[in-house]
Amino acid sequence: MFHLVLHHPEIPHNTGAAGRLAVSTDTRLHLIRPLGFSLDEKHLRRTGLDYWHHVDLHLWDTLDELCAAADPEANFWYLSTKATRGIWDESLDIKDGDYFIFGPESKGLPNDWIESHPDTALRIPMSSEHARSLNLSTAVAIMLYEGLRRRDS
Repeated sequence: MFHLVLHHPEIPHNTGAAGRLAVSTDTRLHLIRPLGFSLDEKHLRRTGLDYWHHVDLHLWDTLDELCAAADPEANFWYLSTKATRGIWDESLDIKDGDYFIFGPESKGLPNDWIESHPDTALRIPMSSEHARSLNLSTAVAIMLYEGLRRRDS
């Protein structure tokens, strides 16, 4: 099982879509507070549709708290447009049980997290110089399915 981690998510629609994706792929969804919305918000339920009550959801106050509870063998992959290593790098050791960490929609993960984890900081390649970033739920889906592809191949 993979783990999706949304650090300080701001937009309920993106979290609802990530929850629906998690249910569809037997993936655990971790949310790190503070959240930019209430978990009972109608937008979250609407996007998650009738899947939301099936989400394997875990709430944390800090990433450190989550890391302390995680399997010590798991990798933590930090997704950011600021990372230099691409998700299609063949040398990546992505395995079942790993965590994919995404930052808030408005600013992404903190720069010091990316700088302090150069081997596990990843970016999704974008060919257009006019695109700053992808929608969070789109990025979550791309990374999760890349992990599933690697696991199942």
